Amino acid sequence: MQVQNKNDGKRGAFFIEDNGKEIALMHYIFSGPGKFIIDHTEVDEAYEGKGLGRMLVKAGVEYAREHKMKILPLCPFAKKIFSITPAFADVLF
Repeated sequence: MQVQNKNDGKRGAFFIEDNGKEIALMHYIFSGPGKFIIDHTEVDEAYEGKGLGRMLVKAGVEYAREHKMKILPLCPFAKKIFSITPAFADVLF
């Protein structure tokens, strides 16, 4: 399963599909130059416990690094992943 990203320059989402069905999603909103806020993460119940949420957060971190951005994780799940993954600290806002 591969994480995909879509955005319109104001807001976007990282998502994972399985057989054409969206099974995991992480919403974000751009917040000024060089910043975005992760405001919601969800995983389909049938896919919980498989690390998909963590994959979404990791994709967000990689995107932030690639675009020299910072992240504010307001979503409780994303905030937890950041707190237990010191390697992600470089992109925290």
